[in-house]
Formats: sequence, structure tokens, C-alpha cells
Amino acid sequence: MDTWTIEPEEIPALLEGLAILGNGGGGSPAWGRQILLNDLDHNRSWKIVDPKTIPDDWTIVSGGILASVTAIEAVEPAELIKSWEEVFPTIEVIRLTERWIGKKVNAFVPFEPGGLNSPLAMTVSARSDIVVIDGDGLGRAAPESQMTSFIGHGVSLTPMPLIDRYGNAVIVIDAQEPTFSDELGRWVVSRGSGLSANTLYPMSGKQLKESVIPGTFSRSLRIGKTVLEARKSQENVIPKLVEVLSAKELIQAKIEQMREEERAGFYFTVVSLGGIGSHKGKKGRLIIKNEAMLYLEDQGPRAMFPDSIYMLEPATGRGYMSVELKEGMDIAVLASPCHPRMRKAIKTATGRQSLGPSRYGYPDLEYRPIEELLAN
Repeated sequence: MDTWTIEPEEIPALLEGLAILGNGGGGSPAWGRQILLNDLDHNRSWKIVDPKTIPDDWTIVSGGILASVTAIEAVEPAELIKSWEEVFPTIEVIRLTERWIGKKVNAFVPFEPGGLNSPLAMTVSARSDIVVIDGDGLGRAAPESQMTSFIGHGVSLTPMPLIDRYGNAVIVIDAQEPTFSDELGRWVVSRGSGLSANTLYPMSGKQLKESVIPGTFSRSLRIGKTVLEARKSQENVIPKLVEVLSAKELIQAKIEQMREEERAGFYFTVVSLGGIGSHKGKKGRLIIKNEAMLYLEDQGPRAMFPDSIYMLEPATGRGYMSVELKEGMDIAVLASPCHPRMRKAIKTATGRQSLGPSRYGYPDLEYRPIEELLAN
């Protein structure tokens, strides 16, 4: 089994790609940049492996940082990353997992692509003998722990240990409902430091190869290099991204209004869009629950989770974080189909409960692929 690594000069492209694949979430690439540069300052390197090459009997876990948005915004990244040189909570929670399940963890798979959570997985490999998988749980970022391909392929989310930055530790041993672990984890985090490391989805190499969405790092590099090359040559970057993402351009627009809306007991951000340029006269709406989950026009849904909904800065192709969206900003919205393994996952009973539109406030809808929605 061969490993490969990200070269220092590739970090900007990697972070550009991860931010785009984050669909508005997955953590800020500013965090990711500091994590990776800190690794380089300590002469560390990242051990990335193709999921197809790992042994069937290996033990793999996923995970990342579980935090409230306000907690992340209140933390100074450099200060927190410096503290990791003394105690790195993600390694600590992996060791807790090993003690609980009685097996050594051989590999770590990112929960999602994103500017923070994917570099976090990379630094796990740089600080240990654990390799990081070139893949993740869903091919885009999502707001809840059960929103993965893994859960729809029979991989248990639990046990889910959490360790916060103060050293408080909790293990969610089991859950009868797929959404319970995430809900309990967020309750624990909100009553502790507001920021914790967690692991979840302990699985075998065989299970990983049947359920993982491949290409988190390799794909992000391709996407990021496309963006940077287009900027350098002063080309229109959006058509380039349509090609490399195998996406459809839904709208280029100005953000006309942003408001919070309560649906099914949750708060969502509704972003109203007015088309510009060749899209003038067109109206659209984005439904955001941390990430872009649904895009609607007058005729109804045009793209829906778990298909990807990319929110981009039209002039640069940069992936917007949902927290930075403001009225008056220009935005390009693209969408592309999710991986076939995600399509298979959402067709299961557990997948419908874990991934379906009820999780982002639309229990009256059923998931329909983007190809079907755009054909109408």
C-alpha cells in the first residue's frame, strides 16, 4: 500500500477545492491553512492513501470537530493550534475509541470535505502512525453527523466518543434513532467548552471500500488548480468549474434578502436571489442549514441534498462560507449529482430518515435527483 502527500506549494489549491466542495460549510479554509502550515513548521508530512488499497481487516474511524458556530468564531485559531502541541484532542479521542472497541485504529477518514475538517484529518496522520483516507463520508459538507453514505450502508455511527478542549469526555454508546447521537453530542458540546473532538463510524476496511465517497484530497486539488489557473490567465472561472465539477449552473444572482425561518422545529437561513447578467429576471431561493441544502425556483426544487449545491464568488470562483453571505453580494450557484453510493444510501429506510428533506425543514418533499428536477 503506497501513500502520497500534499506538497507545500499545493496547499493553496487544496484549500480552494475543499472550500468549494464544502457547499458553504466544512469549516473555514483560514483554519485549514494554519493547521497545515503548523505541520510544515514542525517538519511533519501527511500520509494519504487510496481507499481501494487498504486491507479488509483494518479498522477505520471518521470524525472531526463538533462545535457551535459561535464557539468556532470565538476561538483564535493560532492559539488553539498551538495548544495541540501539548494535547491534541483528536488523537486523544481516537485512543479512547481504541480502548472502547478493543482494536487499533489504522486509518482516519474525513467526515466531509471542508476547509477545516479535511486538514484536521491530515494532521491526524502527520502526528501519528495513522494514515488518512483519500475519501470521506458524503462528497460535500453536511450539518449533522448521521448525514453520510456510511450510515446508509449499514455502518454504525456509534460508539461516538467526544473530548472537549477542557478534557471532558463522553461516549455515546448506542442510539435507536440515527439522529440521536448528533443531537446528544451537540447538547454536550453546548454545555461544555462549545468545541470538541469526536470520532464516529468505526468500520472495517471492507466496509469502508463499500461506502466511502472517494477523492476528497485528489479531487480538491484538481478543482483548486483549475480555479487558480483560470484566475492567473484571467479567464471566466465559472465555466471552468462547471466542467471540472460536472455541474450545472443554476443562477448567477445578487443576494436580495436573507432571513431566518423556522420549519419543523429548526431555524434555517433563506437566501432570496435575483438573477443578474444572462440570468436577469430569474428568481431563486437557497435554504441553508450550515450548508446549502436546497435550491428552489418558482416551479419548485431544482437541486436538493445530498446532491452538491455550490455557492461561489462569480468573479473568482472562490467557495463562499454560508456565514459570510450578505445582502447585496453577487453569487453563482452550481449543482452536481452526488456519488452513486450516496444515491444508494438515501434509498434505504435509515438513509431517508437520516438524509431526507425533513432534516432541513421540508418533510413534505422527497429526495429527487438533480437530473430529474432540471428535466422538468
